[in-house]
Amino acid sequence: MRTSTRLHAHDESNNAGTGDTVRVIESRPLSATKRWRLVEVVERAR
Repeated sequence: MRTSTRLHAHDESNNAGTGDTVRVIESRPLSATKRWRLVEVVERAR
């Protein structure tokens, strides 16, 4: 089963682009809305 959710995530190295499938982990609050960090880009958008 696969789910998709739109999140505000911190991308420190600016790797991800619009439409990419990524893996995120929960972290401490980084801003008013950001509570997630980018771990890896699973699949690039076409």
